[in-house]
Amino acid sequence: MYLYFKRFLDLILSLCAIIVLLPVILILSVIIKIDDPSGPVFFRQKRFGKDKEFFYIYKFRTMKQDAPHDVPTEDVDDPLRYVTRSGKWIRRYSLDELPQFFNVFIGDMSIVAPRPALWNQDNLIRERDQYTGKYGLTPNNYRPGITGWAQINGRDALNDAAKAAMDGEYVRNISFLFDCRCFFGTFLKVFRHEGVKE
Repeated sequence: MYLYFKRFLDLILSLCAIIVLLPVILILSVIIKIDDPSGPVFFRQKRFGKDKEFFYIYKFRTMKQDAPHDVPTEDVDDPLRYVTRSGKWIRRYSLDELPQFFNVFIGDMSIVAPRPALWNQDNLIRERDQYTGKYGLTPNNYRPGITGWAQINGRDALNDAAKAAMDGEYVRNISFLFDCRCFFGTFLKVFRHEGVKE
């Protein structure tokens, strides 16, 4: 079954990514600390994981200490006023997501799958429960991903219903080739800076 192969790929690819990107991770850590020494390098946030169980996602901190917590970026009024100087370009190229390869390695996440909802995004979770995929699973039954189908089809510009619909389309079409399409499509979206609401 592809799901077992998917986890094997996640394990191997995340380990390779951690090894290759370690110098970048260390450099970004130093830059973040120099830019804003009052806060930590990493940002930890409670999210919905596989089968709606909670876990903590790790990201590089790109916002100031007084930024609203547990609020999606698209719902923050004037989010740029909370972003640090280094955070602006780190977020622009989604470099803040790099620590999530550690989440993938330990089994909390997958490289490609629906993005993990915040612990308080109950509406998105309910919307996702309406969709069942080829293995009889809803988007909420998968390990959440670093990137996914919704990420390359609107990202922050999508409301909860539209995101859930994209996540439903993902679980109906999940396969190695579809994951590759999402994975490589992510690079194009990142460099075009599409779908990010800030």
